[in-house]
Amino acid sequence: MTETALAPPWPRSDVALAHRTLSVRHAEPTKPGLPVAIFIHGLGGSSLNWTDLMDAMRDQVDGYAVDLGGFGQSPPPRDGDMTPLGHARAVVDLIDHLGGGPVHLFGNSLGGAVAVQIAARRPDLVRSLTMTSPALPTFSIGKGNVHLPVIAVPGVGEKLVEKFLNVPVEQRVQGSIDLCFADPSRVAPQRYEEAVVEAKSREHFPYANDAFLASLRGMMKTFLDRGPQRPWKLATKITCPTLVIYGRKDPLIDPSAAHKVTKYFPNAHVVVLPDSGHVAQMEHPEFVKAAWDRFIAS
Repeated sequence: MTETALAPPWPRSDVALAHRTLSVRHAEPTKPGLPVAIFIHGLGGSSLNWTDLMDAMRDQVDGYAVDLGGFGQSPPPRDGDMTPLGHARAVVDLIDHLGGGPVHLFGNSLGGAVAVQIAARRPDLVRSLTMTSPALPTFSIGKGNVHLPVIAVPGVGEKLVEKFLNVPVEQRVQGSIDLCFADPSRVAPQRYEEAVVEAKSREHFPYANDAFLASLRGMMKTFLDRGPQRPWKLATKITCPTLVIYGRKDPLIDPSAAHKVTKYFPNAHVVVLPDSGHVAQMEHPEFVKAAWDRFIAS
């Protein structure tokens, strides 16, 4: 892998809101007056997942990456709601704190599910919607996600997560990289070390396991929802320009779900990257930006 200069993690601050405190990283734009963009990570991720894409977009957006409640450096929400809708309320609070919308909204995996809630329920706040491997309902089971329904089972999940935490931090981080990247060698040593540092910083958080399990279970419930607020039904209400990017080598989200996007989202473009995994914004930020430039910025 050719070594190139990488941006360090963007400065982090704690934003005190009426009903929660959120840890937020801000990528200072290259010029004033650019529209705000909010970046939402996936399950088990953090605001660090967006460092490179935010760097690439500094001349187009004023970027803020949020740690969802209970993840990264954010404490859990006071109301305990870690469903996609609960996390969406947190992001809406942040948007209001930053001056209101409309904003460009980005979401990966769980973050995509959260972004759908916002775009459907608060269209006034969303200028565009971009998602990488969004966690929308699908019943395709692959080798990478077969364990998730098992972890979601009350009692079982607690035991499995506790066992996982007995594994050294470095191995846990590498395991996540191996799962989420089509080619783990693309991860620069700097990014690996940053992930290890953050994982170690969270080891003393008593709520970390509960936040992961509650968010997973909240997300899985949306997969079983047959009511009017189910995710694919919400998608039909989203009229803003929408870009959805899948990785053909993603073991967690089946890229064949791409065909449903154009069926349910009224104004969507879909891109499938042939050599990408679950976190295209980390593995191929240049391709994600190129797609955004073509379908959203233009």
